[in-house]
Parts: sequence; C-alpha cells; structure tokens
Amino acid sequence: GAERQPTSDCRQSLQQSRVSQQDFAYDIEMDRTYFGGIERGERNVAIDNIERIAKGLKISPHLLLLAPTAPDDDAEVMTD
Repeated sequence: GAERQPTSDCRQSLQQSRVSQQDFAYDIEMDRTYFGGIERGERNVAIDNIERIAKGLKISPHLLLLAPTAPDDDAEVMTD
C-alpha cells in the first residue's frame, strides 16, 4: 500500500487559515522550501516535524496521518 503523507491536510488547513506557506513555515521554525516539499508530497516527514506542523495548524498530530476526508466529514473527524 501507499504510505500516507500529511500533504492534503496541510494544504487544506493552510487555505482555511489564509496563512501563506512562507509565513506558516516561519511560524513553526521550518525552512519554507522544506515545508513546500512536504506539502507537495516530495519529502518524507519525520515524526517530530509532523508534530511541529500539527502544532502550527492547532490540530492533533494523528489527524495528519488519517486518510483524507471529504469537506463535509471534517466535523466527524474532529469530534473524537
């Protein structure tokens, strides 16, 4: 099976927060080009970086590892 990458959740959360990729990367103290590679699925992400991204998005790290959900399903995922 394919490995799950936290790319779609990062993009969706950044779009909802209206924060630029550059500003977000700066806020979580991560290189902008490295974060861009994560977002595009070009880089493998270490667990400590998943934690940094989740903290910046103000979500639980495990949510970045779940299968992508349809926009209507977000409320169900967030209520556990």
